[in-house]
Amino acid sequence: MDRRLDEGGAPLSSAFRERRAALALLAPALLFLAVFLAYPLQGILRESFTQEGGFGPLTEDTYFLERAWFTAWQATVSAGLTLVLALPVAYVLACYEFRGKAALEALITVPFVLPTIVVAVAFTALLGPQGVVNGALQAVFNLDEPPVRLLNTLWAILIAHVFYNVALAARIISVSWARLDTRLEDAAAMLGAGKGTAFLRVTLPLLRTPILAAASLVFLFCFTSFGVVLILGGPQYGTLETEIYRETLFLFRLPVAATLAIVQLIATFGAMWVNAALQRQTAQPGAMRRRSLAWTTGRRLTVAAIVSTIAVVTIVPLVALAERSVHGDAGYTLESYRRLDDNVRQQVLFVAPITAVRNSVSFALLTMLVALPLGTLAAHGAVRLRSSLAEAVVQLPLGVSGVTLGLGFLITFNRPPLDLRGSPAMVVIAHTLVAMPFVARTVAAQLRSLDPRLREAAAMLGASPLRAFVAIDLPLTWRSMLAGGVFAFAISMGEFGATLLIARPEYPTIPLAIFRYLGQPGAVNYGQALAMATILMAVTAAGFFIIDRLRYREYGGF
Repeated sequence: MDRRLDEGGAPLSSAFRERRAALALLAPALLFLAVFLAYPLQGILRESFTQEGGFGPLTEDTYFLERAWFTAWQATVSAGLTLVLALPVAYVLACYEFRGKAALEALITVPFVLPTIVVAVAFTALLGPQGVVNGALQAVFNLDEPPVRLLNTLWAILIAHVFYNVALAARIISVSWARLDTRLEDAAAMLGAGKGTAFLRVTLPLLRTPILAAASLVFLFCFTSFGVVLILGGPQYGTLETEIYRETLFLFRLPVAATLAIVQLIATFGAMWVNAALQRQTAQPGAMRRRSLAWTTGRRLTVAAIVSTIAVVTIVPLVALAERSVHGDAGYTLESYRRLDDNVRQQVLFVAPITAVRNSVSFALLTMLVALPLGTLAAHGAVRLRSSLAEAVVQLPLGVSGVTLGLGFLITFNRPPLDLRGSPAMVVIAHTLVAMPFVARTVAAQLRSLDPRLREAAAMLGASPLRAFVAIDLPLTWRSMLAGGVFAFAISMGEFGATLLIARPEYPTIPLAIFRYLGQPGAVNYGQALAMATILMAVTAAGFFIIDRLRYREYGGF
C-alpha cells in the first residue's frame, strides 16, 4: 500500500501522483503553445477587430468573396478527384497480399511527405515550357513552341493536389476496408448479387465514413495549400492563403490579412472537427483483418493495371525533377549543382544557394533539438492522462497554416518583451510549432502499444512516476523518438509558408531560395532552383524511408 504523504500530511493516491506527473510532462509543450501559438492568434484576432480596414473591405469588395469561393471550390474538386484515384489503390492495399506491397505503400506515400514547393517545382519540370513533356513533344514533332501549356492554369493546381494527397486518402480508406466483414459480401453473392452490385450496395455504404474522413482531410490540406497554388496557379488563381501573403508582404494591409486569416481559421478548425468526428466513427480497434482475395487472371490484370498507374503517377514527376536538374543545352551535366556556390546576381537578397542549404540544415537541427523533447514529453503526458482533449491541444498547430502562423508572428513579436524582429530564432520557433505535433503523434502511437502492466509493476515496487518514465517508457520508445526527430528535421527543411513571411533576406532556407530563383529569368537561375529542389526531395524522401523502417507495423505504425 502506498503510504507517501503530500505536504499537508495527507496520503497521496497512486492515481493522483500519476495525474500530477502527466500534467508535469505536458507543461513545457502547453507553455510553448500558449506563448508561440495562442498569443500570435489572439494578436491576429485583435488586429482584425480593433484596426480600421479589417472586416470592412471583406464586406465591401466582392474580390475577397471570390477568393474565398475559389479556395473552397478548388479544395472540394481536388478532394473529389483524389478519391477517384485513391479508391482503386485502397482496394489493392486492403484486399490483396503480394510481394513488394510494403515497398509500394512506402513509394506512393513519398509525395505526401515532400515539401509543397518541391511538388510544385517537380510539376514545372514535368509540364512547364522547359519540362520533360514539352521537350519530348518538340523533339519528336519538330515544334518551335511548347504545345502543353498547363502552368498557371486550374488543371495544374488540381493535378498537383491529387498527386500530393492520393496516398493519404488511399491509406485511410484501405485500413477500414481491410477490416470489413467479408461475410456480408459473401451473403450478397449467395443472394445473386454480382460483384458490381455487391460493391455498390454493400461495400461502398460500409466505407462511407472512412471515405468522408479521407475527403475531409484532403479538403483541409487543399484549402490551406500555398506553395502549389502560388507557383503553379499564378496570380489569377489566388486562394485565401495566397491572399494573406499578398496583403501582408506587398500591400502591407495587416488588418485585411488578419481578417482573412480569421476566416480561414474558422474553416480549417471546422474541417478538423468534422474529420475528428469521422475518425472516431471509423476507429475499429478490435476488428480483424479481412482475408486476402484469391488470385485469378482477371484480378491479376486489374491489380497490375492499378499498381502500374499509381507507380507512374508517383514516380514520373519526381524523376522529371531529377532529370531536368542535370539537363543542359549540350546534354546532361552537373553544372547546376556546381553552381550552387555561385551568387549569380551578386545581391544580398540572392545569396549563393549553398548558403541556403547551410541555413536549412542549421534551422532543421535546432528545430529537432527543441521539437523532440517537447513533443516526446507531451506525448507521454497525454497518454498517461488518457485525455483526448490534451492530445487535441498538442495537435492544434496542425490547424493553423504556415502563412497564418507567420502573420501572427509579425503582428505580435515586434515589441518588448518578445521583440524577435530580425532574429533567426523566430524561424526555429515557427518550425518547432509545425514539427512538434508530428513528434508527439509519432511517440504517442508507440506508447499506446506498450503493456500498461509494466508501469503498474514499477509502481508496486515503489518507483515514482518519474522513475518509471526514465526506466521504462524512454528505453522502450527510442525508435519512435528517433523517427520523431527525423520527422522534425525533414519538416523544418521543407517548411515554406511561415518562413517566407518571417525569415530575413540574409537567412534564406532552401524553399525560399528555390522560390526566389524560380522568379528570375535565365537558365542558370532555373537550373539552380531545380538542383536545390532535387536535394530537398532526396533529403525528405530519405527521412521518410528511415521513419518507415523504424515504425512498428504490428501496432499500426507511428
